[in-house]
Amino acid sequence: MMNKPLAVLLIAGLTVSACGGWRDSRVNPTNWFGGSTSAPIESTATANTNPLIPESRRSIFARPEEEDRSIPITKVTEMQIDPTTSGAIIQVVGVANRQGAYDAELRLTPAEDDADKGVLTYTFYVTYPETATPQGPERTRTIRQAISLSRQDLQNIRLIRVVGQENVRESRRRG
Repeated sequence: MMNKPLAVLLIAGLTVSACGGWRDSRVNPTNWFGGSTSAPIESTATANTNPLIPESRRSIFARPEEEDRSIPITKVTEMQIDPTTSGAIIQVVGVANRQGAYDAELRLTPAEDDADKGVLTYTFYVTYPETATPQGPERTRTIRQAISLSRQDLQNIRLIRVVGQENVRESRRRG
């Protein structure tokens, strides 16, 4: 019973004693970098960067970024804007090309000339499964999505537009 732990201890002791060159070895992590030296400052910071916030670096354990497989929904069938105490809620209904669409999202689609004209444009995106799915009836392909906007978001907006693949729905501000 005592022979196994004694044998393991003896083998470990012999292995450690054979590592006398560990201190000067390149395998030793304390030898990976040398001592510090003074170097001139390289000005790489621009007006838009904060030198106190490090640039994002990917970890070796980080998962790769997923590919965006979403596409605009086939047809936008309804759009309703409901006022709230803090702004408005835009409710949109669309019909996907086939069954199984998921991850619906209204993405702001900035256009340079729209902001000056008081136009807010969203594109209605969905993601389809990678495997083939049947088309099915329209009621099984209907998807609803909503987004909340604050009064600040709506301050100078006169027209709200939601874009699909085949059509665009718009709503103008009254008055």
